[in-house]
Parts: sequence; structure tokens; C-alpha cells
Amino acid sequence: MSRSWREDGSSSPRRWESRSTASMTRYRPGTAQETGLYEYKVFGVLTTCTPELCADVYMDLTYRKHWDGYVKELYEKDFDGQAAIYWEVKYPFPLSNRDYVYVRERRDLDVDGRKIFVILARSSPETPCPEKSGVLRVKDYKQSVALESDGACGTKVFLNYFDNPGGMIPTWLVNWAAKSGVPGFLTDMQKACGNYKTHCQKK
Repeated sequence: MSRSWREDGSSSPRRWESRSTASMTRYRPGTAQETGLYEYKVFGVLTTCTPELCADVYMDLTYRKHWDGYVKELYEKDFDGQAAIYWEVKYPFPLSNRDYVYVRERRDLDVDGRKIFVILARSSPETPCPEKSGVLRVKDYKQSVALESDGACGTKVFLNYFDNPGGMIPTWLVNWAAKSGVPGFLTDMQKACGNYKTHCQKK
């Protein structure tokens, strides 16, 4: 997940009829203190989506290109025998776009009768994917997501996220990401879950 701004440049989060709720903390652990960057912890509830559906939507790269307006490119590929995901994220002018080369895995767990879906991702600098001119490569990225039923018809989402985008990032962009951008991802995710069945039927 990378979430920093709206494409129209405004700082207002997107709103949908089906609402999600989220709370977030940010902190500077370990090496992050040296760079001044934050690591984000998010807890949210998607009110009308099952955990399995959320996990399926999160893992579907092709579908994400339809609902995530910040995606420039996104695909999984074999790079000289190493499977990895390439992801280019749109940044607002005059900042350069960022791209990621990362690996991920999904684990469907049963913990004392609780079904928990876990998705782990990390940057993969060892993957031989050439850098693009004019695009900054994010070489330090990690994310973990845990999805569990809220006991009704929704999903509790636990997310831990860090990346170092490199270059000079304006303070306003960092602040907006903390206040609206990162939690706003859950709002977009909720709508994507609601439309997923229709998307799959059109395949």
C-alpha cells in the first residue's frame, strides 16, 4: 500500500456510501529515526466485507489497477528466475513517481478457531529489475496486513507499513498521508470489495 495524496491535489479523503472506520498511529522506530520517516500502524473496520473477500481483493493485482487511481504500472513477473511484483506509483507534479520491486506471500491461518488472513510484503532489491529514468526506486519497503472477522458482516484490518520514498518529500505530503492518505486506503478498499463480484463476472 502506498497512499499519499489525491490525484486532484486536494487533501480531502474520498467518501463512499459504505463507510469504513480507521485509527492510525505513526512512530519512528529503529533506523527510521535516522531518516525522519514514519512507520504507520493502522487499525480499521470494513463494515460490509468478509476477511476472505478482503484478502482476495488485496491480492488481485489486475483488479487493483481498476480501483486504485495511484497505480501507474502493476504486475507480477519472473525476473531472471526470481518472481517479484513491479509497482509504479503516481506522485503529484513536480515530484517524480516512485516504483517498487517487492515480494509477498499470503497465509490463511486458523488460530484457536479464529480465521486470520495474513499478507506480508517486503522490498526485494536483489531482484534484477532495471530502474527507470525519471522514476525513483523505493528500496526500503515493508508491509504486513492481518484480516479477521469483526464478529458480524465486516472485517477488522490490522496494518503495519513503512517505506522510504527517497528524495525530498514535502512536509505537507507526509502530514496528509498520516491524517488522511493511509486511512483513506481502507475506504477505497471497501468500495473495491463491493464491486469485486461484478469485476470477476466480466472476466
